[in-house]
Amino acid sequence: MGLFTKDIKTMNDLFVHQLQDIYYAEQQLTKALPKMAEKANDPQLKQGFLTHLEETKQHVKRLEEVFKMHGAQVKAVDCPAIDGIIEEADETAGDVADKAVLDAALINAAQAAEHYEIVRYGSLIAWAKQLGRNDCATVLAKTLEEEKATDKKLTSLAESKVNLRAAS
Repeated sequence: MGLFTKDIKTMNDLFVHQLQDIYYAEQQLTKALPKMAEKANDPQLKQGFLTHLEETKQHVKRLEEVFKMHGAQVKAVDCPAIDGIIEEADETAGDVADKAVLDAALINAAQAAEHYEIVRYGSLIAWAKQLGRNDCATVLAKTLEEEKATDKKLTSLAESKVNLRAAS
């Protein structure tokens, strides 16, 4: 079911489809984050990826909880956006020889994923409220706050040292 197909007729259909989309995205990120941690050179960045991996595993569980709360089948649908973000990160990382520059590229890739997730969770929360599902919105809001916090940590790490090292 694509985003702009006849299969999505109601706000509920849209909500469930986007749950399936972000569920797929979170599952893909649980596979990508260990690889990113392995490639990272900065110890703080490496640890940040591993910490976020554990958070992401919780995000998957929360999404499963929301599916059940909403009475929807727990199911993932392909998400070309997150696949593209991960593929681009892999390609870029493979092209960077300088380890300091690689860390800057990894932060950029991670933030691309975080921003995608922030948009998805923000919309899901708004739609859940519109559908009268404040219970679902509350669970999704926990994840949104963690995604925003991760993005801030990545920005801080980039601006405080990683980008400086990459530029020298």
